[in-house]
Amino acid sequence: MIDTAHSARTLAADLLQAAGLRRDRADITAECIVQADLWGIASHGLLRLPFYLERMLAGGYPPNAELVPVRDTGPVIALDGGGGLGHWQLWHAAEIAAQRCAEVGIAAVSVGNSGHCGALGIYTRPALDAGYLCLAFSNGPAVMPPWGGGTPLLSTSPIAAGVPSKPTPAIIDLATSAVARGKIAAHAQNGEPLPDGWALNAEGAPTTDPHEALRGMLAPLGGAKGFALALLVEAFAGGAVGPHLSVDVPDMFDPTVAAKPQQIGHLIITIDPACLDSTGGSAHDRIDRLARLVGEHGGRVPGERRVPIRDLPPETPIELAPATIEQLTEWTRRLDITVAPTAGHPATHPDRRSPVDVVGEFLDSELT
Repeated sequence: MIDTAHSARTLAADLLQAAGLRRDRADITAECIVQADLWGIASHGLLRLPFYLERMLAGGYPPNAELVPVRDTGPVIALDGGGGLGHWQLWHAAEIAAQRCAEVGIAAVSVGNSGHCGALGIYTRPALDAGYLCLAFSNGPAVMPPWGGGTPLLSTSPIAAGVPSKPTPAIIDLATSAVARGKIAAHAQNGEPLPDGWALNAEGAPTTDPHEALRGMLAPLGGAKGFALALLVEAFAGGAVGPHLSVDVPDMFDPTVAAKPQQIGHLIITIDPACLDSTGGSAHDRIDRLARLVGEHGGRVPGERRVPIRDLPPETPIELAPATIEQLTEWTRRLDITVAPTAGHPATHPDRRSPVDVVGEFLDSELT
């Protein structure tokens, strides 16, 4: 039964491991995937796991891909992901960025030649846990035309930011298209029409048919301004990191290219606000005041209710669409996975290491 955070996370990790991913990496990836569902971002949660598994078995996300250092200048580190699934790779990069930021006050860590990483805001957590500011960029398959154009050029061009405000941090996570493409896929899976203004068909005409939208394009957020912001994200993730621009990234929803690595670019930038402080010690106080003022003025800090999955009780309920449950059940049969009838307590795996241990080992062996 897939009805709790623990049962969902365990099943996802078991499926990923059965598809060839090393257990510690499967655990990290599963946490990131289920975290999206628990944060209400079902479009980037377990709905996508069947697509990840299909690509892993086909070779599009090689399960044995390694994260290989390419360059290390101190505050800037470039990594090559070997075409592997992006969740565990970007999580490691985010932890490395937080560690390096503690040493020099700022760090930028790129992961090139990677795969889809899910909800980008998740990867601000290592920086936020350390009290740092964070920015994250990623690209993907081209689904958005330039402003005034009629053919896909940019991806949904997601951008995320973390602000270490207290008592709860701000997590800003948005697509620069009118909507994330995963929401289109969710509507297609559930047989629901799209709201007006979300998407265009392959000919560039507005459509509310999610299947036409998946074969077509997404409208930019806020017109020309949204396109400009998307171009900025693409310049960082596709241009600077690479190796692919969005026009060259295979579509994970297209089964005919499941064997082709996406070669997506991700970038994490982590900054210690105390190092930017012009007054000698009040940066965090101002950040906290800013968050309080949002509430005092009748608003809500973005992402303030997004509790890390590791801080939630294992029995925290999770709601999944019937179609998602059906697909995951089919994958348990395909990969010969047994689903526990009840949630219980988290299983222990003798070969599992914590992400901090993995990153520490990685830095000691590869970057020093």
